[in-house]
This record gives sequence, structure tokens and C-alpha cells, in this order.
Amino acid sequence: MLISIVYDSGHGHTARVAEAVAEGVREVEGVQAKLIAATDRQMDWKTLEQSDGIVFGSPTYNGLISAKFKQFFEDSTKAAWSEQKWRNKIAAGFTNSGAQHGDKLNSLVSMALFAAQHGMIWVGLDLMPGNSNSAGSSNDLNRLGSWLGVMTQSNMDQAAEVAPPDSDLRTAQYLGRRVAQTVRRFQPA
Repeated sequence: MLISIVYDSGHGHTARVAEAVAEGVREVEGVQAKLIAATDRQMDWKTLEQSDGIVFGSPTYNGLISAKFKQFFEDSTKAAWSEQKWRNKIAAGFTNSGAQHGDKLNSLVSMALFAAQHGMIWVGLDLMPGNSNSAGSSNDLNRLGSWLGVMTQSNMDQAAEVAPPDSDLRTAQYLGRRVAQTVRRFQPA
């Protein structure tokens, strides 16, 4: 079984989240992860068609997915869409921004809508929001409180080697594991 993680990363932070998703996928026996940059000149369409699941990742800039990721969505996937090549594949998404909120929900909604238009089956987080009561902390999984997908936050003055924080990366890893487990459940016996 194969899960591809297609992502764009302007400054390396979203790439780091993509790597955490891939780590989570690889924790599930029999499931492989393939990282694919949405900006690759030679997009690996064959791998995407053979994938059992595709996880999408983009930075959020001004409340939107990146222009490069939008170009991948709009221009590059027309053949896959018109022939419904991704129909019934498992899908999920993640996004990163400099702000705690940064209107990241809009980016995840864009990804989920894109997946729906391709006939894909969307998987969100099944985690309660972390850091949402006096006993919580910023080290909790899902510290930014999203159900639709993973939201991560990277301080704008920190390099990708130190941001986003560990709790966000562990949440991304959790999503990768959840997607891989879901892919396994949907495989014919």
C-alpha cells in the first residue's frame, strides 16, 4: 500500500510537516510513504495514480493555499479529474502558517473540496483540541484545535529546523498514521 504526500513549502516549514506525516504513515505495517513536491517539474503522475491515499499540504498565505499549490490543483490535475483516476482514494490535508490561526481553516477547506471534486474520501483528525483547558499545554497534540486536518504554526523568525514545534509535528505524524490505518481498512480482503 502506498500513500503519497504532495506538498508545497515556501520556506521549509511545510516540508518538515510533510516529513512528519510520512513518518506516521511508515509506522503502519505494509504501508509506504512517498513525498512529492507539488513544484516538481516532472510530476510523478504514475505514483499518484497507484497511490491508495494522497495527503495534501500547503502553507497558508493570507488565508489561502500557496499559489504554487493552487496551480498544482487547477492546472496539473485535469487529466486525473476528467477520468476520475483518484476516485475512492483516501485523502487528507495539512497546512502551516506564521500566525496561530492565520485563517488556516480556509486552506483545509480548499483541500477537502478539491478532494471531493476528485471523488476522494476525506479523513480528518479524530483528536480533541489540545491546550483547551487549564490542565492543557502547548505540548498537547492538536494544540491549534482542528478536526478537518492538521494545522501547524511556525514563528516567522524561526528556521524550519526549529519550527513548527514538536507538538505540531507529532500531530502531523498522528495524521499520517491515521490515514495509513484508514487505507488498510479500505483495502479488499
